Amino acid sequence: MSAHWRHRPEGGGLFALWLIRTIALRCGRPVARVVLYPVTLYFFLRRRPERRSSRQFLQRVLGRPATLREVFRHLHAFAAITLDRVFMLARGERGFAVQVEGLERLHEALDEGRGAVLIGSHHGSFEALRMLSQRYPQVPLRVVLNKQQTPAMTALLEALAPDIGERVIDGAQDPASVVLALGEAVREGHMVALLADRGRPDEAMLKVPFFGEPAPFPLGPWLLAVSLRVPVVLCFGLYLGGNRYKLVFESFADTAMLPRRGRREAVQAYVQAYAARLEALARAYPYNWFNFYDFWHDTPRVAGTDAGAGVGDDVGARA
Repeated sequence: MSAHWRHRPEGGGLFALWLIRTIALRCGRPVARVVLYPVTLYFFLRRRPERRSSRQFLQRVLGRPATLREVFRHLHAFAAITLDRVFMLARGERGFAVQVEGLERLHEALDEGRGAVLIGSHHGSFEALRMLSQRYPQVPLRVVLNKQQTPAMTALLEALAPDIGERVIDGAQDPASVVLALGEAVREGHMVALLADRGRPDEAMLKVPFFGEPAPFPLGPWLLAVSLRVPVVLCFGLYLGGNRYKLVFESFADTAMLPRRGRREAVQAYVQAYAARLEALARAYPYNWFNFYDFWHDTPRVAGTDAGAGVGDDVGARA
């Protein structure tokens, strides 16, 4: 069994990321894109666990063993969206062709003036979703991210956009602090964004069908959504290659709620619906899958296929 994803070292380092940023901003995106090939080759050769995880995932999607060329393409797509984060923060949408699908769903959620929860994943580019907030500065976007997981990348991004730290709610804080920060944001009518496909080592997980095999998904994002009592919208920033991205928004729930009876079944339904939608998009855009670890067997604390004991208590404590 591979190590939990949080125990994998950050790719590169502060100097390597600084070098890529410098090349990108001084030489331009075309030159930086050329540099991505040797960079990807370096990680392809050095990062065996990520290479193995890519091959295992692609085999599930493609229904056959993945070739080395396909694995390289997968890693290169991740390198490309990582590079584009630099340009998106430094220059916004300039230089990118961005399609937006389902934006009316987000408008419907925000029209009530009580904020919204955006549920995303590590499939595609979350930075591309943040570009949307530049189009609608009147509705701030707050993002829950673990800043301690990738300190070098966090430092680089905050150097490019000093105000980014103000818009990030550090997911490494204790759960009560995260809930309070999210509650304050939605009371002010903000959008808040959570990624719901990875759990912390100490977090309760729920196994639901995913590509034909039970896979663990964290319960935390859904318990937070329930506690906030605002509309929930699924969101994905899909990388289409080159300079093209597609932002997808889909209504999920007018207000995430769990009944007093059948709470476990209700939260399981939320997780299963999310996993089903994520699977459909991962099949359509397999090279956007950026969970480079043994996703199906990453089980720090599994609640069980029926959402496990204690879910109702957790919801009651958070709601």
